[in-house]
Amino acid sequence: MEPEQEYVAMLYGRLDDLREQTSKRLAQSLRQSGGTPQMRSERDTSVAMYTDQLAQYSAVENGLAFGRLDFHNGERFYIGRIGLFDEDKEYEPLLMDWRAPAARPFYLATAASPDGVRRRRHLRTKQRKVVGLDDEVLDINSAELGRNEGLTGEATLLAALNATRTGQMSDIVATIQAEQDTIIRSELNGVVVVQGGPGTGKTAVALHRAAYLLYTHRRQLAKRGVLVVGPNSTFLRYISQVLPSLGETGVLLSTVGELFPGMNATGREPTEVAALKGRIEMADVVAAAVRDRQEAPPLVEVPFDQDVLRLDRRMISEARGRARRTRRAHNEARRTFAREIISTLANQVVNRLGRHLLDSADIDDIRRELRESEDVQAAINKLWPILSPQALLTELYANPKRLNRAMSKFTREERALMERSPDTPWTPADVPLLDEAAELLGEDDADAKARAERQRRQAVEYAQGVLDILDLEDDADPEILMATDLMDAYRLAERHGVDRYETAAERAAADRTWTFGHIIVDEAQELSAMAWRTLMRRCPSKSMTVVGDIAQTGDVGGATSWGHVLSPYVMNRWRLTELTVNYRTPAEIMEVAADVLASVDPELVPPTSVRETGVAPWVAAVSSFDELPSLISREVAEIGDGKVAVIVPAALLSSAGQAVAEAVPGASVGNDLEEAQTVVLGVADAKGLEFDSVVVVDPAGILAESPRGASDLYVALTRATQRLGVVHTGDLPNVLARLKA
Repeated sequence: MEPEQEYVAMLYGRLDDLREQTSKRLAQSLRQSGGTPQMRSERDTSVAMYTDQLAQYSAVENGLAFGRLDFHNGERFYIGRIGLFDEDKEYEPLLMDWRAPAARPFYLATAASPDGVRRRRHLRTKQRKVVGLDDEVLDINSAELGRNEGLTGEATLLAALNATRTGQMSDIVATIQAEQDTIIRSELNGVVVVQGGPGTGKTAVALHRAAYLLYTHRRQLAKRGVLVVGPNSTFLRYISQVLPSLGETGVLLSTVGELFPGMNATGREPTEVAALKGRIEMADVVAAAVRDRQEAPPLVEVPFDQDVLRLDRRMISEARGRARRTRRAHNEARRTFAREIISTLANQVVNRLGRHLLDSADIDDIRRELRESEDVQAAINKLWPILSPQALLTELYANPKRLNRAMSKFTREERALMERSPDTPWTPADVPLLDEAAELLGEDDADAKARAERQRRQAVEYAQGVLDILDLEDDADPEILMATDLMDAYRLAERHGVDRYETAAERAAADRTWTFGHIIVDEAQELSAMAWRTLMRRCPSKSMTVVGDIAQTGDVGGATSWGHVLSPYVMNRWRLTELTVNYRTPAEIMEVAADVLASVDPELVPPTSVRETGVAPWVAAVSSFDELPSLISREVAEIGDGKVAVIVPAALLSSAGQAVAEAVPGASVGNDLEEAQTVVLGVADAKGLEFDSVVVVDPAGILAESPRGASDLYVALTRATQRLGVVHTGDLPNVLARLKA
């Protein structure tokens, strides 16, 4: 182990050298100021680049090198999180990036197909010290006499699987299996569907695929960026460190509810309302709601210059028709509508004054006066208002008459479900509707220019304030140059108002119209049809990795098949890949979960667990859930330092969560996964997560809570890596009959 320690120490030394060099370059860039706008832009770009590099070097610190390949021809390559090179030896590779083609045998080579590899070595490190080695000899003739060299790569994998959970997902870069590697390295173009049961590593594969694609297609994806969509913010925090640990810090992680800039839709609503909003027919509802705001009443009277002008329905309809024929978005087409209305009103004024008495300059003055008239603008705003997506939907939801007109093809009960007061918080199901509205409404250029001008004036006012503060010394020597002698407020605002360099992820997060180079969708089976419409709009190239398990669909509006979801957008141009090995859930727990899966669909086959723990799931019948805190305390003591999840029906979340949090030290309700040893969660918030021990409370309640309750129960049972407990009142559901034995 000593030679390996020396080599790893050398690698860390090289990493430290790079960190020091980059820090100096960053400091040098920060000291640069002034110059032309191009020079300042180049400086900001350099600062951002060096900052990203430093972040990368820090992120890969843990487990920098994790493997070694020895080839028959005498070559030896060390495999790690990033590539390192020896600058003194013509950039000879010291550490090979795991994503490089030459590193692929580390994941694929077998005794039957060694690909030139004699031995594969796994390095286990802690901080900067090598603490263990595991060798896989792929050529038995090369094994050293008396040395125990078996399939110890499996031992490395099992050690990782049995490790205590930390509340954050770990990468699997050192233990990627062959079926996972094939998916990770599949081509960029098209839609890849990764179907896999619980514990098969779907999420890990998707994140490693993001890192691989960014490495392989850097020029293409660095500009457009990569979007990772998760089911909830708890899940995104759980996976947030995986990509940085793989050397990638510029990927945007988001829920569907966060895809509308400036909004984090976290409101709650009944499942039937969310399912209704998720139906694809809602796109027609939004379109109808926009058309409904382009009004043509029988008569509109417009005061002007001590007279009253009149617009009848025919005049308004003709102006509206011309605006619609431009095929522009609502707010953009309003300029055409306003021009036509002003032209119609101007003709009335001209005819009343006498057309033969006026020249073209007089008519132009009349048009200008009409445009500037508050009464005329009020009439135009009433007939064709400038609308924001939020205003459109808020007024639609709060106005039963507008709802009835927009949802004429829906039932009365469905229309009633959509009604809500204007102050109701936005929910994740609203975001695809807001996005649809934004597409149809567009943005009025005049408003955008006015906002930009206001922002410019504010920057100048702020800069002037700074200069005033610098020049406050009334008794200053008049021979000494003051700040205002060197620059004025406009120049100061310009100098500090140049575009700050932003990563693609930062720019994308603030731009609703941004289109990504690749999108990864996790827990994809939960997305509604309208959510898919939103995501497809974000990726015109349809380069996507779709990750999920149809058997775990819990959302009423979620997917029933991948073909049903994808065919409207890519027809049959998508590739299905499957993961069949369960690395997370022990066989003892999967036997119980398999019965629940069979109740979802007898044709579904559960993934095969790679290990057993020897610990059978336990079950406790209680007279009331007041006994829950004592049971959880016992389970926490049993699991030691591990993480415990208490998964309950949504109806019990508040009461059970409060009781457990008060009685169990270190327990919390919701999303405090890192700090809390014990967390109480609903099934929806537990999706994609894993814990050392899971206690499922009231399985009958979980089954009854949703039309897809069996899928929810299947999810809850398969979150555990070590132990499972079930707590119930009354009779145990038949699908858990195995626990009665």
